[in-house]
Amino acid sequence: MRKLALTAALVGFLAAPAMAGDHTDMHKPWGYTGAGKAMEWGDLGSDYALCKLGEKQSPVNISEYASADLPPLEIAYTATPLEVVNNGHTVQTNYAAGSTMSVGGKTYNLLQMHFHTPSEHYIDGAPYPMEVHFVHKAADGELAVVGAMMKIGAANKVVQGIWQNIPAAGETKTVESVTYSGTDLLPEGRDYYKYVGSLTTPPCSENVQWHVLKEPIEISEEQLVAFQNIYPVNARPVQPLNERTVTGK
Repeated sequence: MRKLALTAALVGFLAAPAMAGDHTDMHKPWGYTGAGKAMEWGDLGSDYALCKLGEKQSPVNISEYASADLPPLEIAYTATPLEVVNNGHTVQTNYAAGSTMSVGGKTYNLLQMHFHTPSEHYIDGAPYPMEVHFVHKAADGELAVVGAMMKIGAANKVVQGIWQNIPAAGETKTVESVTYSGTDLLPEGRDYYKYVGSLTTPPCSENVQWHVLKEPIEISEEQLVAFQNIYPVNARPVQPLNERTVTGK
């Protein structure tokens, strides 16, 4: 197993301001703080039981990995009209049909991407300021997520365009005149860590194929603070790895 060293990329992590109250959706009162916080998700109803009882939960701390000749991520994202959703838990952009990610001979359709602060996955015991998740689904229903860490640096034009169009909680804003490509939110390097995990929000469904990119992208401190002004903390704590192995190339 290869151990990871704490990198300078984590320097400049901006601590989140004081946490606001928890958020609710139309079905279950779950959130990240207060009543219904992450540690209590598994007790909110039988349909959320995996959040408490599951053995393959996400996110995880990636402190070591087994070297493997992993297949490349074949990203084919096209430009899509900007559709921003503020769902009460995060900021999400929905993606038009036609963009895919293929890996190991299997193709997944890109559905949406969304953001967490701090990062949900930890690298060698520490988080990055933010993490973006690209959520994909294959024809057989299997989910695959690509996660990219976000460090403090230059302002990100795609992020800025999204932030400028965040609607009120529970609302969606579509800007047909503005298009973007998710490719612009991916780093140049596509090496990744691979493991089988779960959704990081209720119902915490398992057997999600996770691909956590090794190289981060950049956002500015101002962009981080702008997101934290809406969602000070919206990251699930890291979960036990149990008998799983993380692989990497």
